Order: sequence, then structure tokens, then C-alpha cells
Amino acid sequence: MGMIDRLRPAFWDGAADGGPYRSLFNYRRLWRLSVALLAAVSLTPLCIMTVIDFNVTKRAVNQENINRTTITTSNTRRTLTYFLDERLAALGFAARVQTYDSLATQDHLTALLRDLKAAFGGFMDLGVIGEDGRQVAYVGPYDLLGINYADQAWFKETLASGSYISDIFLGFRNVPHLIIAVRADMPGGGHFLLRASVDTQRINDILAGLDLSGNGDAFLVNRAGVLQTVSRSHGTVFEHLTLPVPEQVERTEVVETSDAEGGLIVGYASIERTPLVLMVVKRQAELMRPWFAMRLNLMGFLGASVLVILVVILGVATYMVEKIFTADQTRAKTMHQMEHTNRMASIGRLAAGVAHEINNPLAIINEKAGLMQDLITFSKEPPSPERLSGLVDSILASVERAGTITKRLLSFARHLEVHIESVSLQKIAEEVLSFLTKEAEYRRITVDVTADPAVPAIESDRGKLQQILLNLVNNAFQAMDDGGSLRVRIFRPGEASVAVSVADNGCGIPAADIKRIFEPFFSTKKKKGGTGLGLSITYGLVQELGGTLAVASELGHGSTFTVTFPLAKGDDGAPAARG
Repeated sequence: MGMIDRLRPAFWDGAADGGPYRSLFNYRRLWRLSVALLAAVSLTPLCIMTVIDFNVTKRAVNQENINRTTITTSNTRRTLTYFLDERLAALGFAARVQTYDSLATQDHLTALLRDLKAAFGGFMDLGVIGEDGRQVAYVGPYDLLGINYADQAWFKETLASGSYISDIFLGFRNVPHLIIAVRADMPGGGHFLLRASVDTQRINDILAGLDLSGNGDAFLVNRAGVLQTVSRSHGTVFEHLTLPVPEQVERTEVVETSDAEGGLIVGYASIERTPLVLMVVKRQAELMRPWFAMRLNLMGFLGASVLVILVVILGVATYMVEKIFTADQTRAKTMHQMEHTNRMASIGRLAAGVAHEINNPLAIINEKAGLMQDLITFSKEPPSPERLSGLVDSILASVERAGTITKRLLSFARHLEVHIESVSLQKIAEEVLSFLTKEAEYRRITVDVTADPAVPAIESDRGKLQQILLNLVNNAFQAMDDGGSLRVRIFRPGEASVAVSVADNGCGIPAADIKRIFEPFFSTKKKKGGTGLGLSITYGLVQELGGTLAVASELGHGSTFTVTFPLAKGDDGAPAARG
């Protein structure tokens, strides 16, 4: 025996005898339905909650990443703004407290540059520019003294607004830098500009020192989308950025976008009083990597949970259906025993009539045998063979009659499986009524049997047909008072069926009880000794033979039970097709 055979439950290959309700005892279907329902009830909420939790958690993690990007972008913008404002303020303070003449002195300007480098750092050179745009003093590594900036946009903007911070460019120095300039008014009228170049290395250090998750990248671009600082993933200084840059950024903004490598979270923030825009770019896949790892663990836990639930469901469903199967097996055996007991009880009811029927041929046998003995004993001459032959024929006929009655009785008493054969309903009815003739005569019950000559024989089980008709006739007898009337009619209601109706003029059945009369142990005549099993067993027998049982009754006027059988019966209890 293989492992599969050992695990296969008893109900898988077997079925209890469901009788008329055989379709209700498809245990494989019941098992599958139980497993499906239990699995749906158990797993559907779990799967729904998993999907909801998955989406909610994913949105929460993504929103958290957006919030962190927003905070990082805002903090970095403030740091860069403070860095530039600090130097711009220092330059403005120097321009206000120093006179134009002192700043135009080379030694004094050199000392100022040295002090600014020591105090703030990042300053590369320092120049004083007159009102006409010509640089009148310069301290730095380049020869820029005397250059005229009158036509430069930054010069005009500084004169107009009082201060200026440029984007990053190469200029005469051919190294990335930016300039800051402030306008200072002279006491006697007029004004001059104090201009300084600021090294971008400090800005690069600030951006490189950021702790960015998700393989993040922080850099500066100008309004035209040109990189102002080095980017880890999007190019070097002065290359055009492939990502979009908003024309105007009033405050920190974070958007979700994508490039050729996947999804991105991009933060934008304008550096105040500058044409620079800070961008913080993070890869969504990298940001979500820890969540993906956690998700795999959760999916593994979910899979293990589903597996355990399914194992429990399979075990519980198998145990439950096994118990139902065992109970149905016990019920089927009990019903068979009850059916046989009911048949034997019917035979007991027929005992008086059978005894009278057998006593008649026995009396004839006794009389003829006694006459033969007298002829042999007292006759002076041997009796003639003709006379003895007549007496023997009478004895043999009586023996045959008694044997026939005995066989009829035995056919009722046998407890056999269904045996399909060709039977005549009229002969079955006459055979059953023959046992009740004496009771009918004693109770003055009129029995009328009519049969349509066109009714053919049917293929069915003789013993079960006898039991059905006997139970219906017995019920009719019990429902009637002495002097009643019983009508048995055999007819053909359709091309493929034959029907038998048993009608009495007895007490009838209350309308409220009509729907319950076929229930086991339900009886309308318990005071007369009814068990409530007769009609229930009769209904089951009719269903087993593929027929139907209908009842029509009127209280105080009698009842009519009509049994309809198919002309042919298949092995499964359903009518078989006839050719």
C-alpha cells in the first residue's frame, strides 16, 4: 500500500447508501466544498489585509522618503544660503566701514582680503570698482587691475539692487567660481563697488558631506539647467542636466519622476538672492530596498501561514466528512434494518389472513386423506384407481395452493438487494390484496381494483413494489372505519411512466400535516399505535426505484396516494432510456 493510499480517507472511494437522497451523499464534493469554503473564509480576509497593508505600507514608506528628501533639501538650502549670505554681509560691512580712498590703497585692500580669508574662508580675490565700471584696486592671483566692467550685467544689477551673487562660471580665471558684489555710497556723493570671488570648493564640500540614502545625489544648477557643481550620476560642472528644472521655485518642492534607470525622487530649492537651484536626487529603488527585503520576509511568513492554514483546513474537513460518512453508514444500516422490521411487521399483520388461506387447503388434504384411508380400511373391495386418482389430484391441488400462499409470504419476508426484472403492477396489486381479503371481508371494506389494459410491464424490483403497495394499503385500512371503500387504480400518465393510486374514504390528513407525513417518526395516528416509519420508508423505496410519490387528502373525506414509476430503471436509480 502506497503513501497516497494510506492518506486517502475512507469516504474517498466509498459512499453510504443514500437511498432517495443519494445525490446529497457525494462525499468528495462535500469535502471539496468544505475545503473551499473554509479556505475562502480563512484566507480571503488574510489576503485582503495583506494587500491593504502592502499598499498602505508602501505609500507610507514612499511618503517618508519624500518627507526626508524635503527636509534634506530645505536644510541644505539654508546651509548654502547662510554660507553665501555670511560672505555677502562681511563684504558689505567692510564696504560701509571703510572709505573709498582706504580701500583703493593696495596695502589696505590686501590686509582686508587676508582678514576675510582668516575669518570666513572661501575668498579668492578682492577688487574695488569705481562708478564708471573700471577696477581701480585689485588683490588676487590674476592681473585684473584696470578692467572695465561697465557693460557687464552683474555690474548693472549691483548698482540697481545694491548687492549681487552670480552663478558659477569660469571667467578670466578659468576655474569654477562665483562672484559677490556690494554697492557702497561715498559721503560726498557717488558710489563704488566692492567685489570678491568665492571659491566653490566649500560649496562642493557642503554638498559632498550630506548623508543621502538611496544612492542620493545633491548638486546646484542654474535656471538654464546647467550643472554648477559636480554630480555623482548626472554629469560634471557646466554640462546640461537631463532632468527638468522648474522655471521658478518659490519654496522647497519634491516631485516623483524617472529617467532611463528607473524612478526618482527629486527635491528642488532656490538659493535666495542667487540664480542657483539646489537639487537633491534619490533613486526610489535604492530607497525602497530595505522595504523590499522586509516584504520578502513578510511574504515568506504569509506563505508559511497560508500553508499551515491549508493543512489545518484539510485536516478539519477530512475529519468532519469522515465523521459524516461514518454516521451515514450507520444510518443506512439502521434504515435497512427498520425497513426489514417494517416488512416483518406487515407480515405479522397478514398472519391471520394467511393462516385462514392455508387452513382451507389443509382441511381439504385432511378430508381427502381420511377418505382414502376409510376406503382402504373399510371397503370390502379395493377402491378403483379412478377414485383414488381423483382424491390424490385434489390433495395435490391443495398442496400446490398452500405452497403458492407460502411462496407469496416468503417473497415478502426476504431481505434482498435490489433485483430489476419485468413485473406487472396489476399482478403485484392483486397479490398484495390477496393477503388482505379476509380482513376486508371481516371489516366489510369494499376493495375495487381497476387496471388500464394499455399499461405495460415495467422494469423494477418486485420485493420493493410489494412493500410499497402493502404499506399504502395498510395505511388506507388503518385510516378507514368498518364498511369503508378502497380503490386501487393502475393507469399510464405518460409515455414513459406507469402510475398506481390508492384511494380511501377514511379520516383524511390535516392540511398542516401534509408536508410532514413523509418525515421519519411523524405520525397522525400515534394513538392507534402508529410509529411514523411506514410512509417514510415507503417514500424512500419509491425514490430508490426512480419514482415519485404524491398525496392528495381532505380531512374527513379520505386520502389518495399516487405512485409513478418509470417504465425502465437505470442502475443509479434514474429512469433509463428505452429504445
